[in-house]
Formats: sequence, structure tokens, C-alpha cells
Amino acid sequence: MADFHENLISLDEAVTLDGLFACRAKRTPDRPAYRYFDKDSNAWLTYTWTEMASQIARWQAALRAEHMPRGGRVAMQLRNCPEWVMFDQAALSLGLVTVPLYTDDRPDNIAYILKEADVNVLLVQDAGRWRKLAGVVGQEGPLKRILLLDDSDAARRLAMEDERVRVVEGWLPAQPGTLARRSGADPKALASIVYTSGTTGRPKGVMLSHSNMMSVAHGALTLLDCFQEDQFLSFLPLSHTLERTAGYYLCIMTGSCVAYARSVAQLGEDLVTIRPSILIAVPRIFERVYGRISDQMDKKGPLARKLFHLTVRVGWQRFLYRQGRGGWPLGSLLWPLLDRLVARKVAGRLGGNLRAAVSGGAPLNEEIARIFIGLGVPIVQGYGLTETAPVVSANPLQDNIPASVGVPIRGVQVKIGENDELLVKGPGVMLGYWNNHAATAQTIDHDGWLHTGDQARIDATNHIYITGRIKDILVLSNGEKIPPSDMESAIALDPLIEQVMVVGEGRPYLAALLVLDGAHWPDFAQQHGVDPLDQASLRDSKVLHAVGRRVKAALKDFPGYAKIRQVHLTLEPWSVDEGLLTPTLKVKRPKVLERFGDEVEAMYRGGPTS
Repeated sequence: MADFHENLISLDEAVTLDGLFACRAKRTPDRPAYRYFDKDSNAWLTYTWTEMASQIARWQAALRAEHMPRGGRVAMQLRNCPEWVMFDQAALSLGLVTVPLYTDDRPDNIAYILKEADVNVLLVQDAGRWRKLAGVVGQEGPLKRILLLDDSDAARRLAMEDERVRVVEGWLPAQPGTLARRSGADPKALASIVYTSGTTGRPKGVMLSHSNMMSVAHGALTLLDCFQEDQFLSFLPLSHTLERTAGYYLCIMTGSCVAYARSVAQLGEDLVTIRPSILIAVPRIFERVYGRISDQMDKKGPLARKLFHLTVRVGWQRFLYRQGRGGWPLGSLLWPLLDRLVARKVAGRLGGNLRAAVSGGAPLNEEIARIFIGLGVPIVQGYGLTETAPVVSANPLQDNIPASVGVPIRGVQVKIGENDELLVKGPGVMLGYWNNHAATAQTIDHDGWLHTGDQARIDATNHIYITGRIKDILVLSNGEKIPPSDMESAIALDPLIEQVMVVGEGRPYLAALLVLDGAHWPDFAQQHGVDPLDQASLRDSKVLHAVGRRVKAALKDFPGYAKIRQVHLTLEPWSVDEGLLTPTLKVKRPKVLERFGDEVEAMYRGGPTS
């Protein structure tokens, strides 16, 4: 760590999120701030902090000319890119409130948010996305300006057809300016309204202040050291609060550089090119990497598979020893060889330079964590909610218990309430829900404790373990209460299974709706003597029994209640467009149950098969 230097900006110095950026640009003006891939030059380009400040000044001047009142709302529907930061910082510096939107969210959902939040200015990626929105947004309402980032013929035509529409390049001043820092700003003022991707009903607007997000970023640094030499690779949407707080504001606070991945499909290439030292991801990313490794292991001989498992076992033992939770493993003598032959190759897929890989947004399967840690990839799991800006806890690298979601970050208090619910209090707790006092009162009690809806336990070392979700608990007809999420996570590790939802509320046993992976299905079908192109093959008894056995194997380490007695198979993935997934790819259980109501009834009408 000799080449790493701390250059932290304090909360008192920054005051607000826009003040934070101004401080950073002044302190380390010539250091790299953001990297992005430029399609025109086919190369990765870099903005320094000074260069970013000049660009933000252009956006600041253009937004000022829109004559919006302090506290007015502006929204952005962009992929991760420097312009996202420019728009956000310019808006915040003028006392405006930003409303981030997911690029792949449904048009009707976005229209609802724009109207509910009373948004005046909308920044959109391109003409195609605005065309999709225009039909549901209409001409009426508060939206006065639509900005299209991509300068294309289609965008210019839309600008001619609708006086509200402008192409960004023509809207911005021609020359870079000087970033103006405001005085007398209130850190407790509303900075952003972040709409939760609710799995039930309409999303709610979470009101977060400057102080909410800055204090959480600062508190997280007590558990994970970050330095100005660190490089982050950003691919989680910036509309996701985890990426925004930990992969954007925190990086300004520490002076770290952020590189914006081109796409999820190109993530593997970008990891190797950028070689990030810190990676923030959701469990699905690690599951996909593990799936590819597992597929490759299946194709290799028994010796290669034994070598892989030996590496994981020895690596895990070495990890426990370094953590002070195990003795010195004799197998460590083999580690230089195992590292060269196996572990280093896996780490290389993630760039080969990781100091820490942070998993959040959903529970990380413990087996996946153990495998990667055993292979030398330092994965730590964290926990939070949009309503807590979002980080509540995380595992420190030196006290990492993969089964837990870590210890509370600085300034955060936790306790267990009724029904084993985790309660949280701290500087990151939201101001409330936008225009929804009833929901606010239901979530934050009169003593200031936020009710997370998650069930948990806290051990003697203050590590938090999430044990279930109150609303997601399935109650069988015999009264047995079963949390389905861990079961679903374990089942989804099978490369044959792309998506899964366990059902059983009010029923005599558990069943599962399974979406099979289209790449693995043909081989699996042929192995069991059925035609992969015939939809009827998904209902063949041999196939159903074979899939049932794989599900059983996935749940072999679970308690006795975790038995799936029936399965329904399909090849059509659940999507955001269909309303079956949230923009963060969480399953909307009520919607899936509604869509597959007949299929669920059939699984119970026929009785259990195992």
C-alpha cells in the first residue's frame, strides 16, 4: 500500500454534494477523475477534475437559463457516463433536486414518476428513448424541457417537431466556463428524489438530502479504505443508490478515478482493460462469473476439477487463518503453485488488480462468496436500502464473515424489533417519502427508527445476519413460515436455471416457477430424449423429474422445510418490459403470480411429485 495515498475531503469542508465536487477540483485539479470509451476515436479517454469542472460549468449556465426555482425537479434517463455527473452536479449547484431514472424502465412507470415528482427538465439518452416516452408523457403537465444527449438526425428532427425538445450540444454554451460554488447552502436540504423499484404497487419517492448521502459515503470509509490511486469500474446504474453513493460521491470524497463500463455485455473486456482496484456489484454478476467457471470445469477432466476444488479449499483455509478464525493450514505450502495454475487466472477475469469487490443490493450466496474468497478475490458483502442512502453495514476486509452483511458503518445504530425486524437509525435515514406522509409514518417511527422490513439477528461481534423478508415470508396452510429468498438464490446457481420464484402461500407444500437458460436447454433436452424445439418437452415427466432432482441437490444443505414438490418450466425470461421485474431486476412476486396463476394452480391440483 506504499503507493496509495489518502486525500479525504471532510463533511465540514464539502457542506453539500456540489460543494464536495468543487473542493475536489480545487484540491487535485490535474488528477484523472473519469474515464469513458469514445466511439468516434475507438479509445478510452480521460477527464481530469479541472476538465470536468469546466464542463459542469457549461451545464450550470444552460440550466440557469431555464429559470427554475430553487428546489425545482430535474430528471435524467442516461447510461452511466460523464454527462450524468455533469448534469447532476450542475443541478445540485443551483439548488435543484435530481430525479434519477432507469434507462430500461417501462415508459408508463417513468411517466408516473415525472408527473408525481413534478419534473420540469428531463435529460434523455437519445431520440429513440424519448419517442417511447413521448406517447405516454404527452404535451400536458409540468415537463417544459426535454434534452437529448445524442446528437443525431433523429434527435434534430424531434427538436424541430416539439419546441420543448433540444439537442444537448446546441443547448449548452459553446465555451467551457468557470464552475461557480454557491454560498450558504444547507446540507440538510433535499438533494434527490429516488424512486424505489417496488416489487408491489407504484414506486415511492425516497427523499434524500445532501447530508444523507455524504454522511453515508464518509461512514463507509471506516470499513473500506479508499485512496486517490484507486480506480473504480462503474456498471451498476447510477440511478441505483448504491452506485450513486458508493461509486460516485464516495469517489469524489477520496479523489479516486471512475471508469464507465461500455455495457454489461462488454464487462468482461472492460474489467481486463481497466483493471479496477475496487468493484461494486450485485450478486448476479458474481453468479454469472461463477456460472461460466462452472461450465468450463464441467468440460475439463477430473484432474482439473480436483485441482480447482483443492485451490478453493486451501484458499479458504488461508483466508480463515488470516482472519484469526482458523489455524495455519498445511496446504499453504502448495499455494504458490495453486495460485499460478488456478487462482490467478480467475482473478484475471476480474482485472487481476482488485483490492476489494463489494456485493450489495441483494443477498450474496455464501457458497459463491467462499469460492471467490478461496480463489483470492476479496469479496465483502454489505447491506442497505434506498431509504438509508443506502449503506447500513458492510464487512471490513480484516473482519469479513461472508454469511453476514457486516457491521454498521460509522454513525449508524441498529437493533432488532418485533418479529425480528431490523431497525436502523442514523444520518443516512431519508427525509421521508415524497408527498406520502402515511407511508413515511409507517416506515419511520416516532423515535426515528426506520423499519427495514427485513428480519435479522445480530451476533456478539455486532455482525448482522439477514434471515428473511417480513413481506416475502411464505406461510403454508399448516402455519409453517418459510423465507424463499435464500432458496431461490441457491437454485439459481444451477447454470440450467436462469430465473426462479418459490411459491406456496396458503398452500400445503412449496412449488417453484423456473425459467430455464436458453443456452443450456438444448443439450439438457437431448440428454433426456426430448425435442428442445417442442414446447411440450417442458412438460415431459422425464424432464420435470430431472429438473426436480437438480433443485433438490441445490437445496441439500437447507433445513427440512426447504423441499420443492412441484416445478413449472418455461423458456421465456421475465422482463422489466412485461412488468415482471423491477428496473433493478428484482422479481415482482404479485405480478408473476398473476401472470402464471393457471400454472400455479395446476402444480397444486396435481399434488406433489416428490
